[in-house]
Amino acid sequence: MKQTPLILSIIALVAVAALGIVQLTSDGSKKKAAPGEAVETVAKEGSIVWFDLDRVLNEYDMANDLRSVVETKMQSIQEEVTRRGNKLQSDLNKFNSDLNKGILVRSVAEQRSQKLQEQQNSFNTYAAQKEQEMAEEQQVMMNQIADAIKTFIDKFNEEHKYAMIVATQGNILPLPVTTGDPDLDITDALLEGLNADYVKNKGKGEDSTKTE
Repeated sequence: MKQTPLILSIIALVAVAALGIVQLTSDGSKKKAAPGEAVETVAKEGSIVWFDLDRVLNEYDMANDLRSVVETKMQSIQEEVTRRGNKLQSDLNKFNSDLNKGILVRSVAEQRSQKLQEQQNSFNTYAAQKEQEMAEEQQVMMNQIADAIKTFIDKFNEEHKYAMIVATQGNILPLPVTTGDPDLDITDALLEGLNADYVKNKGKGEDSTKTE
């Protein structure tokens, strides 16, 4: 009953899922406004403006706080899956060693084999549940960030009255705005407003960094 590759692959799969949250939105590295520096937009009413979504996701304080919370949960889950997988692997190795040495009578070997198979099935179910749990945590986090950004942009545009606000994303060939007038880039203004709004809400005791 040699299940080593299967157990290792399950542990690796859960680890990859956890790693995904760490790498999420980690590409944005553009300059952001200095602390306390007022950011003004120069685009006129009715303009079609754009913002760098990668920068917003990386420089928005609420997004960073949420990622920190979720990453901690992911690490804890991954450690527990790895611990259980290692324990099962140790039991399997001991069983295979005893078999190879010929020190088990047939009835005992069958009983231990059956028990180990049950443990294997239980571990597979547990690992799959935890993988799903991590995916849900990540999705909830992204939904919270997206809702906060959309809510702020709606309020932001009530004042500025732009005809359209377009989000662009990507480093090598940003889409949908591959290039554009810098005066139509409202990224700095959005970040200043988003972070100020987040600080204000936190000061009121509204904690947006909790994921259910």
